[in-house]
Amino acid sequence: MGAEIERKFLLDHEKWERLDKPGGTHYRQGYLLNNSNQTLRVRISDKQGFLNLKSKVSQVSRKEYEYEIPLADGIEILNAFTKNGTEKTRYRILFAGKTWEVDVFSGDNAGLIVAEIELNSETEAFEKPDWVTNEVTDDDRYSNASLSAHPFKDWGT
Repeated sequence: MGAEIERKFLLDHEKWERLDKPGGTHYRQGYLLNNSNQTLRVRISDKQGFLNLKSKVSQVSRKEYEYEIPLADGIEILNAFTKNGTEKTRYRILFAGKTWEVDVFSGDNAGLIVAEIELNSETEAFEKPDWVTNEVTDDDRYSNASLSAHPFKDWGT
């Protein structure tokens, strides 16, 4: 069984902009199944396609399975079978022995930047970079699945 133990945080936008960071990878993704406990999504970059299945175990843990698929199939599935999704550029930043994945959203979620860290257990201690601010792990609005259905641009309404 695949497992994902992840915590999610907002960022200080000014500190993030000043940070020396590697190039990011642009992703487009859409959902074939999207409810509060399970998701099935297709994700593409400019080079790869993936199918990903997640099932919620707790607020921090999920069962997760991911499979690479041909890019052309990923594009076709996105275009033919998904109604909504997200677009983002993902940066992988190494800090204190851990990789932080920072998603800078575009499209309907422009202005939102979220950092995620994968852990080995729900209670694992880790060090936060100074550009990381409030934890939003418990706020389902920040999940990619939720952002696809209820984008950041609509939160004020």
